[in-house]
Amino acid sequence: MSGFTELPPGLPRPVDDGACNHLPGSVMPHVKLASTSGRFVDAGALGEGRTVIYCYPRTGRPGEALPDGWDAIPGARGCTPQACAFRDHAAELAALGARLFGLSTQDTAYQKEMVERLHLPFEVLSDRDRSLAAALNLPTFEIGGMRLIKRLTLVVNGGKIEHVFYPVFPPDRHASEVVRWLQGKLSA
Repeated sequence: MSGFTELPPGLPRPVDDGACNHLPGSVMPHVKLASTSGRFVDAGALGEGRTVIYCYPRTGRPGEALPDGWDAIPGARGCTPQACAFRDHAAELAALGARLFGLSTQDTAYQKEMVERLHLPFEVLSDRDRSLAAALNLPTFEIGGMRLIKRLTLVVNGGKIEHVFYPVFPPDRHASEVVRWLQGKLSA
């Protein structure tokens, strides 16, 4: 086990509680989110074509303890392996015509450290005040005084949510699931 980059065995599997059923077909709201590239990205102005936004609760940092009870929350553990998987599939997603963003409620400084440490070739967006989460009524949970977005992935096409992956499990294999879905859409 190499810390945050691998999933421990026996993690509880999240169940589909219907918390994202309302999202397909929704228009992305005009919410500006700080990016690890130093700019703001307007979620309602992503433009034509597909954009994949994978939302995750929070990444850990080497040397810092996870919140008490983290591994017992279905779907909480696995943010770093998920980010690494999207890193490893970023070129494939781009070749399929999809832009890629990560998104969490962590602040941009925290996210920048993670982007650099994991060598992520895409921007990560901060919804620190949960404006996007509130506008879309995304599912959240609370732990250790933090309100975090549950793990889900939005596929946005032409300003509308075309597809939602929820729940996501296991997170380290999710990027390949998104690639397969996009391949299926392009071959249909």
